[in-house]
Amino acid sequence: MKQFLSLCFFTFSLSVVSQGLPNVIIQTLKNQSINASELTHDGPMVVSFWATWCKPCISELDAMADYHEDLVADANLRMVAISIDNTRTSSRVAPFVASRGWNYDIYIDPNSDLRRAMGVNNVPHTFLLNSNGKIVWQSNRYVPGEEEVLVEQIEALALSEKSEPNRKSIPSQSAQP
Repeated sequence: MKQFLSLCFFTFSLSVVSQGLPNVIIQTLKNQSINASELTHDGPMVVSFWATWCKPCISELDAMADYHEDLVADANLRMVAISIDNTRTSSRVAPFVASRGWNYDIYIDPNSDLRRAMGVNNVPHTFLLNSNGKIVWQSNRYVPGEEEVLVEQIEALALSEKSEPNRKSIPSQSAQP
């Protein structure tokens, strides 16, 4: 039975990794609905799931803020932060983001539809997508200094996409222990 469950989990994980962002509705900070599958970019894109109550999430997004401007300029990065705060706490997200000074695209997943569709069980959970929308790296934790691993992955992806513009995707990588 354990082998069967492991096989099912592995198969599900592979299907999530190969799909990119699923077709589910999320909210902007101005409470407008948007389909997550429309969040595309012609370069690397980071999608980070977080919550206002999650200290490691906040630390990760604060750490990435130090690199954000340079990565946008040098690697053509788009950074998207998806709050999993529920309907009771989602009204705190916009003021919280403003107080942090984050220049990311911030969205809210109030019903956890995107979270479930992407197999996110805990936060922080960060994905790196290539320009084709394929997940090429992910991490479901944050410890100080780990942002440097993500920055290296972003830079390597940007370099590979510049040198091979017709390439459809790069091999999957994971920072999971």
